[in-house]
Amino acid sequence: MNEVDNYSNESLGREVRSETAVKSFMANVFTYMAGALAITAVFAYWFAQSQDLMSYLINFETGGPTMLGWVVTFAPLIFVFGMSMSFNRLSSFALLLLFIAFSAIMGISFSFIFLAYTASSITSTFLITAGTFGAMALVGYTTSTDLTKFGGILMMALIGLIVAMVVNMFMGSGTLDYIISCAGVLIFTGLTAYDVQKLKRIGSGQEYGAEAANKLAIMGALNLYLDFINLFLFLLRLFGDRR
Repeated sequence: MNEVDNYSNESLGREVRSETAVKSFMANVFTYMAGALAITAVFAYWFAQSQDLMSYLINFETGGPTMLGWVVTFAPLIFVFGMSMSFNRLSSFALLLLFIAFSAIMGISFSFIFLAYTASSITSTFLITAGTFGAMALVGYTTSTDLTKFGGILMMALIGLIVAMVVNMFMGSGTLDYIISCAGVLIFTGLTAYDVQKLKRIGSGQEYGAEAANKLAIMGALNLYLDFINLFLFLLRLFGDRR
């Protein structure tokens, strides 16, 4: 009986430690993500409120982006690929600095939306996004259903969505644009739950050291940040009031 009791106590202790590790890891993920969103919001509002700053991004005579405007638009993609490919080589501090820089540049590129949509619709859409994201994150964290296959389907749907968006750049179809926006909302709503469950499993890994766990938390925050941003943009396309 003593051996059984000892084993039971050890097993319970491992479960408690594992649950503590998951909560700590997920807390770090959401802290990094919230910080990145705050940086993005500050830079977006800062640039949008200054015509002098916006003049570096937009040629007001032609209405098109300047060279710097194009750089700011595509630079976030370079940051995402760079962080992903350099994950093993960079320290957690270096990854964090890149994440901060990425968030700031995303904020600068987001200043464009203030020219296309009213501030009130941007605010209301952000609140809707936050509520939707929070609900799906809770689902992903608490559900006992394995979302792995569901995530695979969503990733294939995402590829199809990207192809449709490229095609519609040439077609300019309003109907297709509406369908793309609806599909985008559904895809990134589902990906939020999938990514949170995936990160919860990563957080339960006992083989990670502090440095590796911190790096994984930063990259996890990047994934959720992208889910949130894309969900926000597709919702804004559906419900935003244009100027």
